[in-house]
Amino acid sequence: MTAYQKDIEDIEALKQQVGSSWDAINPESVARMRAQNRFKTGLEIAQYTADIMRKDMGEYDADSSVYTQSLGVWHGFIGQQKMISIKKHLKTTNKRYLYLSGWMVAALRSEFGPLPDQSMHEKTTVPALVEEIYTFLRQADARELDLLFTGLDNARIVGDDAKAAAIQTQIDNFETHVVPIIADIDAGFGNPEATYLLAKKMIEAGACAIQIENQVSDEKQCGHQDGKVTVPHEDFIAKLNAVRYAFLELGIENGIIVSRTDSLGAGLTQKLAVTYTPGDLGDQYNSFLDVDEITEADLGNGDVVIKRDGKLLRPKRLASNLFQFRAGTGEARCVLDSITSLQNGADLLWIETEKPHIGQIAAMMNEVRKEIPNAKLVYNNSPSFNWTLNFRQQAYDALLAEGKDVSAYDRAKLMSVDYDETELALNADEKIRTFQRDSSKEAGIFHHLITLPTYHTAALSTDDLAKGYFADQGMLAYVKGVQRREIREGIATVKHQNMSGSDLGDNHKEYFAGAAALKAGGVNNTSNQFDEPALSSH
Repeated sequence: MTAYQKDIEDIEALKQQVGSSWDAINPESVARMRAQNRFKTGLEIAQYTADIMRKDMGEYDADSSVYTQSLGVWHGFIGQQKMISIKKHLKTTNKRYLYLSGWMVAALRSEFGPLPDQSMHEKTTVPALVEEIYTFLRQADARELDLLFTGLDNARIVGDDAKAAAIQTQIDNFETHVVPIIADIDAGFGNPEATYLLAKKMIEAGACAIQIENQVSDEKQCGHQDGKVTVPHEDFIAKLNAVRYAFLELGIENGIIVSRTDSLGAGLTQKLAVTYTPGDLGDQYNSFLDVDEITEADLGNGDVVIKRDGKLLRPKRLASNLFQFRAGTGEARCVLDSITSLQNGADLLWIETEKPHIGQIAAMMNEVRKEIPNAKLVYNNSPSFNWTLNFRQQAYDALLAEGKDVSAYDRAKLMSVDYDETELALNADEKIRTFQRDSSKEAGIFHHLITLPTYHTAALSTDDLAKGYFADQGMLAYVKGVQRREIREGIATVKHQNMSGSDLGDNHKEYFAGAAALKAGGVNNTSNQFDEPALSSH
């Protein structure tokens, strides 16, 4: 017996117990409403999606070709439309997640207005956005099921038993739009207690995976900008523990922690690590510092010194009271950060790089996997990279290394449209196309995400419409560039009243008031112009 049929029978039995006062209650209507509201709380969503991620992680361990993907979203509607599109075109949401970008929260969701990615936005905005996204995804479930229920009723009315059975099968096997969200908690928004409190709110809203980075909270920078400052490992481990305790307190025992290191581009540390014995974790962290060997006579007023191997070493300290790492130590620090995090409770890694280069990523992950064989990476396919220029330069360098003639190309100007149809450019585009597949195989990348793609797509589509509508194209800019495409490509938003829940509301009115219901979807509803008969008759 399906869950749908069981609900019908359970409510019918309950009606019999209650008696005639429930005569107006239709058990199938109740079953429909229950199907449309599968997830009652954010914690149910967090558990459901954590189970999905754990399954996917295991499948990736067995076969690196089954990596996962996501796009960053900054509004529930954007996340909803993404998942509707995936179901429409790819028929399943399997291995497709959502990413909640701290950058986009700062730039688009703060009450202060647009802010830089420096943890300046209200931290409550992050769990609020998780909740908003899942509200829209649950509404997408309700809307799609409502269309199936309407189709089922119509098939029954005309006596088409085969069609009714086919639709009922779709209802019974319905795949939800609710998928895992990897949510950015930045550097934890304060001390470990603040991190724990915020993590709880994010999990309660539905987040099953929390990404946290090893920068200082009070001077946090965007991962692709300068001036990043890391913290000693013990400080970061405390925050990993804080997130784990939040998961465990709320009963999500398999929640996922994504540990991000910004050490590749971070040349500064706020403080020296505590060390007790040579070679311990604190000593390893301090070993990367840029130091001068001094004698006791060289000591100046207020100097900070480290003693190592019988030598006095003075770390180079800036006017900001920050200490400087030696140049060229970023990759080694990333490896140590990653191993340490996995050994202290993290589940997945994130190494923020300055370019998308499989060889560079693989070199670091190979070192990590010597210690942690099943180490897996979440990788930022960042819009901060100039992908065209980077891959054309990589293609150029490969040709040069092979001894090929590259005299037709200027390496510094490879972004030029003049090169678009050249063999080098076409080869670079193919490398971009296969980047996710190739890097998942060669560099241990389990999850590929683009942090803020929908920020860029919203700007681009708005620019396309504005430049035509406010110029000589007028309404044709909207009709040809938007509405006509929506109709012909089956974009659900063309019937925006339906998308906003109008038909859902009509059906509920009928449940509640029967024939007396005042419904919006009558013959005078202009949305009828977008129904299939209206479209096919022209």
